[in-house]
Amino acid sequence: MPKPSLKSSLESLAASFAASLLDAIKGASLQELLAESGAAPRRGPGRPPKSKGATPLLAASAAAPAARARKSGRLPRRSPEQIAKALDQVIALVKGKKEGLRAEQIRDALKMQSKEMPRVLKEGLQKKKLKTKGQKRATTYFAAG
Repeated sequence: MPKPSLKSSLESLAASFAASLLDAIKGASLQELLAESGAAPRRGPGRPPKSKGATPLLAASAAAPAARARKSGRLPRRSPEQIAKALDQVIALVKGKKEGLRAEQIRDALKMQSKEMPRVLKEGLQKKKLKTKGQKRATTYFAAG
């Protein structure tokens, strides 16, 4: 019987090693694999990371003040009268400008938040108190009539 070559010996050893390695991995749990790799289990989006050393009750109570201290992204609901008053301010401002004003300029002049502007400008256009020229950020607003 001929003596196996070095190459064939290495190939058979590598194949048997790979097979036994796969068997070991298949038999292990996910927690064991993550513990051995040193990686933390991946958490889903929107889920806070686990805090170390704190009990769940303490972690929840510590996070509550931070959530209250953060400002909400939504504005309080405005009445039709408040929107009409803001529209009157916009019209008064735009009347004095022959070349018109962009929404950013109106917002800065009236010290309004950017979230307040779309509704006011939309109302002005619907009631035909404002006219526009241009598109997107280049839109210029003029007083109608």
